[in-house]
Amino acid sequence: MVISVGAAISTANGAQTDATIVILTQTGCQFLESEGGADHGYRPKNADDCKEINMLSGADRLAKAEPLKLKPGKYIFRVTNKNVPYRLGFWLRSEGYSPLNPLHKLSKTSVSGGGLDLGTTRDYAVTLKAGQNYEYSCPLNPTPDYKIVVTR
Repeated sequence: MVISVGAAISTANGAQTDATIVILTQTGCQFLESEGGADHGYRPKNADDCKEINMLSGADRLAKAEPLKLKPGKYIFRVTNKNVPYRLGFWLRSEGYSPLNPLHKLSKTSVSGGGLDLGTTRDYAVTLKAGQNYEYSCPLNPTPDYKIVVTR
């Protein structure tokens, strides 16, 4: 779900920004909005449970997921841990980004953070550039790498 914002708004941490908010909800091993709102009902107890679930169903689910299509500009990804009983995070990065490549740290986008305990919502600010592709996931609640396409 995307909420367009045309004026300065307060983020979850109280900062003012002129951005578009993208709402994402994490449940076990998935982001709801990324999979058309379908909650698959996974109830992992830890990250290893999600790794096993995604080995069985991740590729099929990702193939059915529509890429998020956004315009260039400033965004706040507002991510909520809806019902996962352990701490989660969020990672949005340029397609092909590797944390092991020092040049990527200079030339590509990577925004991440943790602290998403059960019921917690956090904001992640990023500027998306035209013609770029991005992906997002949660490494702690292993999800597929969902796609973002930025077009004019």
